[in-house]
Amino acid sequence: MSKLLISSALIVACILVSRPVAAQQPQQMTPINRLQANIERITRSVNAKWGIYIKCIETGEEIAINADETMDTMSVIKIPLMAEVFRQIEAGKFALSDRVTLKDSEKRPGTGVIRSLDAGATLTVKDLITLMIIVSDNSATDMLFEKVGGIEPVNKLMQSYGLNTIKATGPSDNWFKALRAEPDTWKFHTEGKTPYGLSSPRDMGRLLEKINKGECVSKQASEQMLQTMRGQVYSSRLPKYITGFRVPHKTGDFLPYIGNDVGILESANRHIVISVFTARHNGIGPNLEDAIARIAEQVANYFAFRESPSSKVSYCIGPLRFELSPLPLLLCQCALPYRLLVRCRNTESDCTGTALLNQRRDNESGTSQSL
Repeated sequence: MSKLLISSALIVACILVSRPVAAQQPQQMTPINRLQANIERITRSVNAKWGIYIKCIETGEEIAINADETMDTMSVIKIPLMAEVFRQIEAGKFALSDRVTLKDSEKRPGTGVIRSLDAGATLTVKDLITLMIIVSDNSATDMLFEKVGGIEPVNKLMQSYGLNTIKATGPSDNWFKALRAEPDTWKFHTEGKTPYGLSSPRDMGRLLEKINKGECVSKQASEQMLQTMRGQVYSSRLPKYITGFRVPHKTGDFLPYIGNDVGILESANRHIVISVFTARHNGIGPNLEDAIARIAEQVANYFAFRESPSSKVSYCIGPLRFELSPLPLLLCQCALPYRLLVRCRNTESDCTGTALLNQRRDNESGTSQSL
């Protein structure tokens, strides 16, 4: 009994110790502000214009850096086009299984594989959606624009969602013709007379949030869109340094000037929207891509260690029950005897009896405990 009282006193002392530490640093940055500062530091390492919007759907935490300025999306605009394709499918205008026959006149330069196929090849609408997203196929993109009736239906859908900065500006063919007419690519980019597509980082992030919540077209259509984006082939940006998250995403390119990537970091307890747009970068393209990857790495690391809102964790010593921050818990783990500290979840009566101490003893006996 005396050991139990001593242990109880130690854990109470640990709780009290943690409070003055915070009181001594009233000007300390909040964790989300520190994350934003780290991201801004990364953006300053690359000479480019940045627009960034980040939101954790579960906690509501947001970071917005130039997030409301309308910027060139490049191939990121293919996500709104995909949404309109699914809307028309649900309206019964055509089906995923419908087939289209490729013509030579429909082949487009740039990214994609359809331009390498022989005329007369047949592809399903699902094939076109998949190729448009996972390898950013420009031929598939223009074939789908033709299928839905041009850019107006896409823009009308985005307006109905209140995403007024998202605008499809024309098929890929228009952009490539304008590019060929201007020999100075830097001038073509900076004048911005022929953007491939337009959006603010925030509005594109809000569209991704709708898709994640099953609110874009329908729950079934939203899941199909996510599943398609999970097959993304290009992984040199958002997913590059990330572990522990699945990353459905879509890139957009006019390197070295523009390197965009938007997506969702998915885990069991967290879904974080990341929308990163860039412009006016005149350096080395891979350096810009790596900076985007480092931003995503910072975001993933931050939210990976945030406690799930649905798993309230308490710690018990005999009849006493405490909720601890990591610092006092670490101190208590050093001070308390083996198996006095057990982990409880959700309710006071639901005590799992999982020992959190004496990791070495558990390992030696062939078991493993996750702290």
